[in-house]
Amino acid sequence: MNITLTDDALQWFKREMEVETGDTIRFYARYGGSSPFHEGFSLGMTREEPIEVGIQSTIDGITYYIEEKDLWFFQEHNLNVDIDSTMDELKYEYTK
Repeated sequence: MNITLTDDALQWFKREMEVETGDTIRFYARYGGSSPFHEGFSLGMTREEPIEVGIQSTIDGITYYIEEKDLWFFQEHNLNVDIDSTMDELKYEYTK
């Protein structure tokens, strides 16, 4: 499993969340919404220090990660983070 972010997504984090070197961004399973795998759960994101990293990608000194306890949500799929250009918000894709 991997976490990848497009250049547009990286710029979104810098612009919208003002991330900088040393910051950590967590992707997590949250109750509510829907996803391709689980009705009633969707993907959330927050700036948070890791406890038990399951998978991570560090780009430009910023760590994007998923906790071990949230790996179930992805069912062994990669997480690809991009931008929905019409809404200027994050878009998530899950690939094998």
